[in-house]
Amino acid sequence: MRIVHLQPFPEMDNLRRQMERMFDESAGLERKSDTDWTPAIEIQERETSLILRAEIPGVESKDIDIQVAREAVSIAGKHRYEKKTEEKGFFRSELRYGSFQRTISLPVAVENTQVEAEFKNGILQLTLPKVQEARHRVVKVCLGAENQEALASVEANTQSESNREQTANSNN
Repeated sequence: MRIVHLQPFPEMDNLRRQMERMFDESAGLERKSDTDWTPAIEIQERETSLILRAEIPGVESKDIDIQVAREAVSIAGKHRYEKKTEEKGFFRSELRYGSFQRTISLPVAVENTQVEAEFKNGILQLTLPKVQEARHRVVKVCLGAENQEALASVEANTQSESNREQTANSNN
């Protein structure tokens, strides 16, 4: 089981902004902030990669900046929101332009030079390949004194495989 560290402060800050917006709207106050929106995300872990999806409606791909480090992804861009209402002959239009930025900590290290991105219908999908060390490896566990020889044999085989991989990588 993988331990994922919860970072409650961005979520708490987002909740605070939503509550402030709700009270401001109910009181008829206008919002001046243009950075009160961040994209919703989901992360799915697969055997060899992570799939990160971000919901970014109303934003064009040219307005999105994605930066990937080994243990975090930063998504920034420009957002445009338009709200129109018509009431008793009065017409009101509210356009809000602004920027957004969100940094997501990843549960495992990724190969940031091999990321694949797709943006379709307001959904950004990043395929983030895991570094080799982060992929699940099966290790045989032996019990009892009789099995110590078998354990030593497994360790020797693992070490020789590792040496072959290093030699192959250095030849490339």
